[in-house]
Amino acid sequence: MRGHEQHFSFADAAKTEAELAGWLQGRVPAEWFQGAPEVRVDREEVLVVGTLPDVDLGSDAGEDALDAARAGRVQQFREDTRDARVRIAREIEHRFRHKVSWGVKIAETERLFTTAAVPVMTRLRMPERHVLDTLIDAGVARSRSEALAWCVKLVATKQGEWIEELRQSLEHVQKARESGPTVA
Repeated sequence: MRGHEQHFSFADAAKTEAELAGWLQGRVPAEWFQGAPEVRVDREEVLVVGTLPDVDLGSDAGEDALDAARAGRVQQFREDTRDARVRIAREIEHRFRHKVSWGVKIAETERLFTTAAVPVMTRLRMPERHVLDTLIDAGVARSRSEALAWCVKLVATKQGEWIEELRQSLEHVQKARESGPTVA
C-alpha cells in the first residue's frame, strides 16, 4: 500500500476503502454498530464511522432531552470502546499505513473523535489573506487555518456536484493511465 506517497490517487483510496471495509467487518465487534461501519480514506487518514442505535425516550420527550440522550449514548460508546478502538487503529496503521480516526452516527448527527488536522502548505496573496482575516474579524473563525477550513467546507457545500464530477474525471484519467503502455 502506498499510504503516504505523494501520488496517492482516488483509485488507491477506493481500493484501500474496499479492502479496509471488508477487514473491519470481520474485526469490529458486531454489537458496536448497526451494520458495517463506513470507511473513508484520503492520503493521510482512515476515518471509520459506525451507526449507533437511536435512543427511545417515548413520544413525549422534547428535542433537548433527545439531544442529551444521544450525546450520552455517544459518550458511553466512546468510553466503553476506547481501548479496543485503539488496538484496532494500531492494527490498521500497521497494515494499511494510515492514521486512524473514529466517529459515530446517531439519528441525523455525526460525531467524529480524534480526527487528524493535517497541515497544508499554501501561499496566499494579500487579497486572499484579507478574506481569511475578514472571517476572523467577523467571528466566523478563530484563526486563518480555521477560516481556510471554513472556505473549503463552503466550496464543498456549494460546489459539491462539480467537485464530484472532477473526482470522477480523475478516476477516468487514472484508469486510462493504468491501461496505457508501461514505460521501463
